[in-house]
Amino acid sequence: MAPSTPIPVSIVTGFLGSGKTTLLNRLLKDPSLVDTAVIINEFGDVGIDHLLVEQSNDGVIELSDGCLCCTIRGDLVDTLADLIDRLQTGRIRALSRVIIETTGLADPAPVLQVIMAQPVLSQVYRLDGVIVTVDAVSGPATLDNHEEAIKQVAMADRIVLTKTDLVDRDSPEFARFTTRLMQLNPGAPQVSAQDGEGIKAELFDCGLYDPETKTADVSRWLRDAAVEEHHHHHGHDVNRHDSRIRAFTLQHDQPIDPGAFETFVDLLRSVQGERLLRFKAIVCLADNPDRPLVVHGVQSVFHPPARLAAWPDEDRRTRLVIISRDIDENYVRRLFDAILDTPSVDTPDREALENNPLAVPGVRMG
Repeated sequence: MAPSTPIPVSIVTGFLGSGKTTLLNRLLKDPSLVDTAVIINEFGDVGIDHLLVEQSNDGVIELSDGCLCCTIRGDLVDTLADLIDRLQTGRIRALSRVIIETTGLADPAPVLQVIMAQPVLSQVYRLDGVIVTVDAVSGPATLDNHEEAIKQVAMADRIVLTKTDLVDRDSPEFARFTTRLMQLNPGAPQVSAQDGEGIKAELFDCGLYDPETKTADVSRWLRDAAVEEHHHHHGHDVNRHDSRIRAFTLQHDQPIDPGAFETFVDLLRSVQGERLLRFKAIVCLADNPDRPLVVHGVQSVFHPPARLAAWPDEDRRTRLVIISRDIDENYVRRLFDAILDTPSVDTPDREALENNPLAVPGVRMG
């Protein structure tokens, strides 16, 4: 039968040799992850060390603990749809979670966009979070030499440090490395793969909805306080590719005109879409200030906005967290302030905006 609530999907990414397979094997031994499906590119690429109970010819194997391991069939959309078909037809007994492992050189954005943009899939699945593995031994050199690794870290919700048993965690070099990761993505907690058996609790259920309370946990999902604290106290370390990444927050105390906010989002994603790595927001709109709007985007693809039944806490400010690459933070702030100050602003010419992003017709720049 079809799931009564959307199935959480976690994406595990990380550069080649960073320990994704080791992490997957460890996670799949956790009893609480029974009825999990792991989607990989090829069985030969991931040495799942469980005892295999059944292997079929259609790219699905069943593990001894009831989990599934399946290869991408055609494309990811087909694979996710096939899992639901198996659930509905009784070929699998249950499906409580999906973990998607990307290749070592993969950009996680297209995988995120599949979950967010496909109308049918977005009703059945919900994005829980992006988990990135980073090698504590070779990680600094990898970040220096491979921009793909920088982007993987910047887009993550959780950072898993692997091979920390092979380095001196009290050394200045390790401190500089973890600080660098924090500068790239201050909103993503760092977890050591070697720390205890409770790693599952730190990596999963980091999405908007708390599966225990069935309510929205905006603070955990948005993590705007962590981003804001880093932004004010640390600044940006120019370190090769790192200087291209910016993580910052926007806030607004008063209810926002819906048309003005829609104009801001439309302009930002249409002109700067490829540079907009992650966009998370809870918004107080003037048409219904008691029911906040939740917005989540990856580059130019945005999940359909959702209204919460009520504010989750006493903080009713509009709060946005933006992680970007090659976007001037000041440009975004001035655009946000300018458009919100003039709800009836006309949509400016796209070419003119690209040449001068702050030249918004009809808007007083102050």
